[in-house]
Amino acid sequence: MRNHQRDGYHQMAVHQGQAAYHPNSLGGGCPVLAGEGGAFTHYQEYVDGGKIRRRSPSFGDHYSQATLFWNSMAYWEKEHIVAAFRFELGKVAHRHIREGVVEHLNHVDHELAVQVAEGVGVAPPAAAPVTNHGRSSPALSQANQPTDTINGRKIAILAAEGVDGDDVHTVQEALVAEGAVCEVIGPCEGRVDVAGNGAVEVAHALPTVGSVLYDAVVLPGGKESLGHLIADGDAVHFVADAFKHGKAIGALGEGIELLNAARIHGIRLANTEENKVADRGVVTQTMADGVSDDFLDALIQAVSAHRHWSRPFAGIAA
Repeated sequence: MRNHQRDGYHQMAVHQGQAAYHPNSLGGGCPVLAGEGGAFTHYQEYVDGGKIRRRSPSFGDHYSQATLFWNSMAYWEKEHIVAAFRFELGKVAHRHIREGVVEHLNHVDHELAVQVAEGVGVAPPAAAPVTNHGRSSPALSQANQPTDTINGRKIAILAAEGVDGDDVHTVQEALVAEGAVCEVIGPCEGRVDVAGNGAVEVAHALPTVGSVLYDAVVLPGGKESLGHLIADGDAVHFVADAFKHGKAIGALGEGIELLNAARIHGIRLANTEENKVADRGVVTQTMADGVSDDFLDALIQAVSAHRHWSRPFAGIAA
């Protein structure tokens, strides 16, 4: 249908006419009005009765889609949802409002309502008013997203003065070759000198970025660099935060000590008996003969998995 309506919501047409009013002498009689020149006319049907405004009964269903979403979540996604409700409701000053939200959640899922209620200091509901329909959709969960590539993933390489330059360049080249974006993060912007000769460019200073901006973090070797990073609270928190959010971590040589500084426990790390270890997305290698292909392959696989939620998170200060 064509008309002279040039404005309004979602107006995307490129109008060709010269006039925005009707009738006019510039449109050649277009658009044609109904009943003139063969234009479309509605079928005339006799209607008798009261004219009312009424939504379809399906608009009264406020909970089944939310239940579908809850049912589709992985266990760690459900934990995040509960934590988010507790965080937001914990700021609500009026108890009866907290109770009202919990009652709504009880229509979504009884388990969800009980867990939220326990965290915000209100009585958990005794029973659900309706039975959970049990339906779910794998497509709604992040746990079911494609994990066969690191193309487009952003990876931070933490480095300070005295970093092992070979570690930085080898890891960076391998990850970039797979399509990842690698950025060196240091205490200050500019450049940091590597152990021996040379320097590496720093993309961002630690105080200006956070692990939330990256999908993974790599900790290269270098005794002097490690000393600077362990003494830098931003660097320690960066690693702890990445670990707590399930992100892949790679550590080489002295860089492994930064994991200990971040109080990351319960994960197997490389040592004198095991030169390379990959455990729940944390890939470590003691430096014997440079960065191994096995380390790079395991790191790429860990990054492609995107998140690793089976880690022990208790006690991580992040």
